[in-house]
Amino acid sequence: MFDETLLDDTEALARADRRGLLRGAAEAGARVRTAVRHAAEAGITELKPDGRPRAVLIAGPGTAATGVAELIGRLAGAACPVIRLRPTGVAPAAGALRWDLPGWAGPVDLLLIVSPDGTEPSLSLLAEQAYRRGVTVVAVCPAGAPLTEAVAGAHGLLVPMATSPSDQDESTALCAPGVLWALLTPLLALLDRTGLLSAPAESLEKAADRLDRTAERCGPAVALHSNPAKTLASELAEALPLIWTEGAAAGAAGRRFAAALAELAGRPALAADLPEAMPAHGALLTGGLAAGADPDDFFRDRVEVGQALRARVVLLRDRPVDGLSAAFAARELALSHDVAISELEPEEGGDLESLAELIAVTDFAAVYLGLASGT
Repeated sequence: MFDETLLDDTEALARADRRGLLRGAAEAGARVRTAVRHAAEAGITELKPDGRPRAVLIAGPGTAATGVAELIGRLAGAACPVIRLRPTGVAPAAGALRWDLPGWAGPVDLLLIVSPDGTEPSLSLLAEQAYRRGVTVVAVCPAGAPLTEAVAGAHGLLVPMATSPSDQDESTALCAPGVLWALLTPLLALLDRTGLLSAPAESLEKAADRLDRTAERCGPAVALHSNPAKTLASELAEALPLIWTEGAAAGAAGRRFAAALAELAGRPALAADLPEAMPAHGALLTGGLAAGADPDDFFRDRVEVGQALRARVVLLRDRPVDGLSAAFAARELALSHDVAISELEPEEGGDLESLAELIAVTDFAAVYLGLASGT
């Protein structure tokens, strides 16, 4: 059951947030600044690459690595293939996961290893395998983790993960808000140096500022009626979110939101890019999840039967550069089927600022939805 009253009770929210996820979301801007400093201290800002890599390979556990790969792939665009190395194994435990390089990987490729834990033995073996094949290795993980020795042995570049006092509480959730930025930021600085994407220090600082401002708007002390994250959480209380995205930053944020809803709130969600999202999810607007489906049965036991999920479109979009947008058609389609719509559009700014705002609002929303649902 979703308890909306919890959202406006700051003390109750603090008691319910045993993993410190709200604190982690509020600290995202500080994480970016710390990670920028760590990247500079590791020598990333002084690198003089010989050229772009043929391909960027990304390895790491769970939604943390998935999110990093998705975001880098979206921001890099057509500049270079970005490939996530998916693990195999009999369990999601650190010792059971296995990673392997593709057969074609070689000296012209770049391997990025991201781990909020750094204890996965197979990631250490992957670094050694990359060294034997001549693949350049860069890793972000906690300082002193076993992975650091393997990266040093592979003559790779290690950037210590930016940590905070909330890490101990967040460690059970790889999708935790602070973890993403701690892993992603040093790699953005690195790929800026290689020319694969644009993430200079001033853009990362602006992204950190945007994260701070968004945290002020979405924090626990801000009432539901003026808090975009709490409002979105309330709107999704009895909904199946259909996350429709438009733009590179919005597309990456949408898939991150779907992952956060599953991991932090225990809620299913589907994400797709416009305009293809409309035919892909069209049947969900008219089937059993539609607003008019399964009309109220007079004899239904209202005590024993819970509220059925209904589809709700969540439209995340950047401002289109060329003026072309499928947002109008998306709204028309949803409203023609009496399907409710929630919309998020960032303020003016660069791609990193837009990405930061969309991720921050949706991260807060996923945490609020989970807390108010007792997840």
